[in-house]
Amino acid sequence: MNTRETLKINEKGHLEIGGADVTKIAESFPTPLYIMDEDYIEKICNVYSQTLKEVYGDDGLISYASKAFCCKEIYRLISKFNLGADVVSSGELLTAKSAGFAADKLIFHGNNKSRRELELAVTSGVGYIVIDAISEIDLLSEIANKFGKKIKVLLRVNPGVEAHTHHYIQTAKVDSKFGFSISSGAALSAVKKVIGSNLILSGLHCHIGSQIFEIKSFLLAVEKMTEFYKELKEKLSLDLSVLDLGGGFGIWYNDEDKKFSINDYAEFIKSIAEKVKECVADKKIKKPYLILEPGRSIVGEAGITLYHAGFIKHIDGIKDYIAIDGGMFENPRFALYSAKYTVVAAENMNAIANKKYSIAGKCCESGDLIAEDVYLPEIKEGELIAVLSTGAYNYSMASNYNRNTVPGVVFVKGGNVRYVVKPQTDEDLLRNDI
Repeated sequence: MNTRETLKINEKGHLEIGGADVTKIAESFPTPLYIMDEDYIEKICNVYSQTLKEVYGDDGLISYASKAFCCKEIYRLISKFNLGADVVSSGELLTAKSAGFAADKLIFHGNNKSRRELELAVTSGVGYIVIDAISEIDLLSEIANKFGKKIKVLLRVNPGVEAHTHHYIQTAKVDSKFGFSISSGAALSAVKKVIGSNLILSGLHCHIGSQIFEIKSFLLAVEKMTEFYKELKEKLSLDLSVLDLGGGFGIWYNDEDKKFSINDYAEFIKSIAEKVKECVADKKIKKPYLILEPGRSIVGEAGITLYHAGFIKHIDGIKDYIAIDGGMFENPRFALYSAKYTVVAAENMNAIANKKYSIAGKCCESGDLIAEDVYLPEIKEGELIAVLSTGAYNYSMASNYNRNTVPGVVFVKGGNVRYVVKPQTDEDLLRNDI
């Protein structure tokens, strides 16, 4: 475990999160259940915001990547620490608005935004819209004329930096579906088209991938992006005022991953900000307003998912399965890209983990697994199983596959547990059926 004061084994040998024993949580809240450590989220938000301010001054913004975990309460929480947020759909935008989040601190992303979504973003007054297709420039120009708005945009470019992560989450490869390639000349052509329109080109955006532990990938992206800013200044006399470097900081899922503390993440922010200042000075370009977009690193390790063990199946000489009351409907990441997790016996944390299990979901799919070949003490039906580091891309990716209901989300702080998202009901499932 990547333990901390608010995620540890208590004196009873039970898993404790946010000052609450998970066995007590399970007595009041049905499983499967997403549990989020509110104190951890608050601390990392504060450290991110303060570190960027200390190193880079007032010319920067930490913008939370909503896709990691989106609900009204997360927007209320991050706003207390002066974070912005990036959204990628009308649903995320409307959720932020409904929580009272400042629209001008929202950045609207997406590689195939609909007219409806773009019009909603424009009329809502979002801070920036990130353009990711040539035809989007024309569509957004038309919308600007329709509403008589001056629209500030960023152009998503591909700097060609390939981070060493799963290929599904590498987003800056040459053949990526995202962004305009700098090396091919597509980015320069897109810049020329935007500045020839009625849109305001404020700057550029890039995102090199996710689950990255090495700072050198980010520093290389800074080099490539600032070099392109220099090129735009020399070729087009264009001084861009915003540089958005995306996110992608890795988190601990199991012991194959590095264990980062909140202060380690602060060092990432510090190194990137200092590199931007260094490159700006060396290349004699305008110091840009710097935006960074962490998501997973804010909420990922803050979350666990709690289950009850169901039937246990022993296949002699081959495998033992523990079936849980959840599955790929509330965590599809193993099925999508073989994501690895740490699984623990939440009521028996100090016992010797000497029995190998695969954790099977309840969906009618052979691939519905949460983890394979994990070591636990012997598990009996009805015992609590916890999967760690599920705060990011679990609730966000949940579905109603097999007509299962999406679990609720609780925040825990100082031992107090509260719903921030109620669990779906059977009535919710049937509501829209004709």
